[in-house]
Amino acid sequence: MAQDDAPDLDPDLDPDQRWSTWSSVEKGMRGPDPRPEWVVIADAAIDTELGVLKTGKEADVFLLERAVPDEPGQFSLLAAKRYRSSEHRAFHRDSAYVEGRQVRRSRDRRAIERKSSYGREAAAAQWANAEFAALSMLWSAGAPVPYPVQIDGTEILMEFVGEHASTGQADGSPASRVAAPRLARVRPDVGTLEAYWDQLRGAMGVLAAHGYAHGDLSPYNVLAQGERIVIIDLPQVLDLVANPHGTDLLMRDCRTMCAWFRSRGLDVDEGELFAELIAQAW
Repeated sequence: MAQDDAPDLDPDLDPDQRWSTWSSVEKGMRGPDPRPEWVVIADAAIDTELGVLKTGKEADVFLLERAVPDEPGQFSLLAAKRYRSSEHRAFHRDSAYVEGRQVRRSRDRRAIERKSSYGREAAAAQWANAEFAALSMLWSAGAPVPYPVQIDGTEILMEFVGEHASTGQADGSPASRVAAPRLARVRPDVGTLEAYWDQLRGAMGVLAAHGYAHGDLSPYNVLAQGERIVIIDLPQVLDLVANPHGTDLLMRDCRTMCAWFRSRGLDVDEGELFAELIAQAW
């Protein structure tokens, strides 16, 4: 049969749809247990792309609906983060973050060093894998990060953080398709501001206790979902010991976040925060 005469294997799917990729990824590429009830794992589920949530320096994020048709309880909204290969990225400060990281496969390491076509794809996958691992570790430790559902090559599917804490994903109630605002855009009252600060300290403390720093933390990669914050954009998470820039970048995280909280009226000190985190790291 000529290629042009090949049958359409998915005649009922629209161009912005695909069958769920859950079953096609290996178990190790799925999120940590215990898995939230809202995660849809049915083979009959369909992924429908609903639009762009964010374009970034190294990746684009899309809103994805994963649902089983005619089964309201089998529905979830996900953020699909798709990393670009290096020639299509606008993030050119990779070296400060990847120092101390190990590339397991020697073929990948050589290809990345040569900057071949395969190497560029391997580098993009390296960033995706780093973020998925960080999300899995932090979520398991109780930190306020999106639940990582799965990783497939350079695409991470994770919990969509909507403007309301109750997204109705498990029980079929209406789900908000509006993303939670970035911390930089909100002006919380005093009580909420103090709660945000406590949550931030706790999240940075979890990272430090595991020997890591975010490395690029700012009010633009922290979401404000009602009375809680959610930290996003974690591909550059760095090892405080193995990376020679680790403590400098941790201090920068402290300065950046403390400056925002002071601008909103909370008296905080980056030196005290840094000392607290270093004590937890060592």
